[in-house]
Amino acid sequence: MNIHPTALVHSKVELGKGVKVGPYSIIEEHVKIGDNSVIGAHCFITGYTTIGKNCSFHTGGIIGSAPQDLKYKNKVTYLEIGDSNTFREYVTINSATEEDHKTVIGNNNLLMAYCHVAHDCNLGNNIIIANCGTLAGFVEIEDRVVIGGLSAIHQFTSMGTFAMVGGCSKIVQDVLPYSLVDGHPAKTKGLNVIGLRRGNIPSDIRNDLKKAFKILTKSQITTSHALDLIRKEIKKSPQITHLLNFIKKSKRGFCS
Repeated sequence: MNIHPTALVHSKVELGKGVKVGPYSIIEEHVKIGDNSVIGAHCFITGYTTIGKNCSFHTGGIIGSAPQDLKYKNKVTYLEIGDSNTFREYVTINSATEEDHKTVIGNNNLLMAYCHVAHDCNLGNNIIIANCGTLAGFVEIEDRVVIGGLSAIHQFTSMGTFAMVGGCSKIVQDVLPYSLVDGHPAKTKGLNVIGLRRGNIPSDIRNDLKKAFKILTKSQITTSHALDLIRKEIKKSPQITHLLNFIKKSKRGFCS
């Protein structure tokens, strides 16, 4: 361990091997930090927060603070962060609201400067949120989503895998898996072809997804009719099945 002499680390904090804590950072009593994680200068890590291995927190991060929710009653709530995440300057992440609930962030994510993750969010793996991306409470984000800078995500919104959100977007409905969305409020612009190529999704699957998106967004029929048409006309694959299940579970509707 390498703790700067100006840092304040509570004696009960659990620090893994190789953890580094920078100048003037404060780490409070119930925090656990995994091996080889690095806490930069002027960070504040509090609450019942668990951080995995090889994470990096840059200057001024506030991690595990109480939720900005009037329903919060000072009960024990949690923040769980996985391995190999990078949090750039002044990122803020809140714990959950209700007792014993938790905010969760997976592995290999990058949150750029000034991003905010509110209470009870659930983030998967390999997500990128550019500068000043803001998540309200109970947002769910699947793996490999990219969110452009200055975008705001409404509470209880879900975002499907391989989706990409353009900068300065206002997300008030669910974002379909594999989609490209943009706007204020955001609309579905098509398939995230480049993201799918980079994710090694085969060309025949990409073509099937493109057909499905055309039915969903351009056929001017009801969503239930569009789903029936996709089931009849497009061959089944894990990606098509996931798209259909995502829409079926959606409570807010999706960006049209």
